[in-house]
Amino acid sequence: MPEPLKASEVNSQTDPSVAKQWDDETPKSKQIEEFYKTVDGMKIGLLTTIREGLGPVSRSMAVAKREGPDFLFLANKHSKKFSDLAHSDQAQVTFQNSSSQDWVSVTGICTTSSNDDPRIKDLYSKGTAAWFGDLGDGVHNGTAEDPRMSLIEVKAKYISYWKSTVSSLGFVKEVAQASFTGQVANTGDMRQLVEEDIEAMRKTPS
Repeated sequence: MPEPLKASEVNSQTDPSVAKQWDDETPKSKQIEEFYKTVDGMKIGLLTTIREGLGPVSRSMAVAKREGPDFLFLANKHSKKFSDLAHSDQAQVTFQNSSSQDWVSVTGICTTSSNDDPRIKDLYSKGTAAWFGDLGDGVHNGTAEDPRMSLIEVKAKYISYWKSTVSSLGFVKEVAQASFTGQVANTGDMRQLVEEDIEAMRKTPS
């Protein structure tokens, strides 16, 4: 339900939409379980890298595999994302479900691997070839052996996510009621997983 805005929230320069949805009561084990469930339902994310002289640059990427809190992507080593990562290994992956409004943000450090990484063959699927093309030279053919086929791994350092606690109709009603009454919408749970949580996640199969 919408909640009233308090003078103390204004005076303390608090963002009420965050404060009223912040969840620090749910046990971390449950938060981690629901993070996995939420992010595994969103296979396409935006991978943001830092471009020298410009700043953040994002592009849509399909997740090849999630390993605990970390994410693997197959990519063409000739793409600019690799020169971005050579400049700065910091990256962010974001996901959103347009139906539920659930979202996930993963901030981390990237490592890249060339075609000799054995994980590429395990992650490769025939559909990947559509993004590479076949030159017809028996080498640059869009297969797992194509020398352009490379791997990007995002090792998480900080994770935040928001999980809706109302239906789609309930979301609309909540926002409308809050707007009409001057209250603050409260439609879900906002959570964070910090490095201590993330290290624990890597030690436990998921």
